[in-house]
Amino acid sequence: MIRTIAVNKKHELVQDIEITRLINGEFLWYWIDFNQPSEPEVEFLRDPLSFHPLAIEDCILHLQRPKLDYYENYTFFVTQSLNQESITRDEVDFFLSENYIVTFHHQPSLEINEVWNRLSQSNQIKKWDPSHVLYNVIDKMVDNYFPLVYKIEDQLNEIDENSRGRLMEDLLEDLFDTRHQLLTMRHTITPMRDLIYRILNSQRMEAMQGKMVYFSDIHDHLLKLTEMIEASRELTTDIRDSYISINSHQTNHVMKVLTVITTIFMPLTFIVGLYGMNFQYMPELSWKYGYFLVLIVMVLVGLGMSWWFKKKGWFK
Repeated sequence: MIRTIAVNKKHELVQDIEITRLINGEFLWYWIDFNQPSEPEVEFLRDPLSFHPLAIEDCILHLQRPKLDYYENYTFFVTQSLNQESITRDEVDFFLSENYIVTFHHQPSLEINEVWNRLSQSNQIKKWDPSHVLYNVIDKMVDNYFPLVYKIEDQLNEIDENSRGRLMEDLLEDLFDTRHQLLTMRHTITPMRDLIYRILNSQRMEAMQGKMVYFSDIHDHLLKLTEMIEASRELTTDIRDSYISINSHQTNHVMKVLTVITTIFMPLTFIVGLYGMNFQYMPELSWKYGYFLVLIVMVLVGLGMSWWFKKKGWFK
């Protein structure tokens, strides 16, 4: 689906204008949104919009790394948003010039829809321009990163406290899922931070020079998000190491108890094995009280060794 909105020379909003009319120059600026476009609609990027083939290829190939490319009369941006439900990445591309902005995305974009509605209902059209649209969309993307980061922090706190007494195997499974989510967010937020840094240090986008203070605010938010993600990743490492240490300690304790029990039964097994030999001339075998004496000796040996191990603290 392709939708359009334009501002005429009277600073009035006009919607659903044909692309061929928009590029004739009768409007101050316009916005074309390619929302989940079909293949015939993608061809509009080539004709009549005449964008560079490499930029069109980046639009068609999904999930490119966030970046910006300079072309003769416009700048091409690749950005990424995060799905609030599945924490997956969705790509949003921008073609930005002084008198137009073109957005392209394969999935529905909440950020673009919100900015589109704000522009459509705005009473201050004069403050809007293509660079202001770009700023608002990217700012909304970054704002939507924060709830996901806070959600992951809550998950980590729940795993760390384990207030529901869940099994360690289940906790580790959730922990590794959380680490995977953090990795996805890191692969999104870090390139976005680098992209905004390039925008701030660019000398080629004259139309955006007056908006740099706003993009600087976005960059500060991305720096904060990066620090929060790194802190969460370190916390996942600490929790993982703690659970592994606890598991090793429990295993060692079980092995120690089993070793002590085995050690106690070693002399008893020796005595039983000794008198279990079928030799004919063993003096103790013909003694009337030999059997009871051996049992008493075995009990005393077992109790004595148990007392000695307990005194050494091996049962703790």
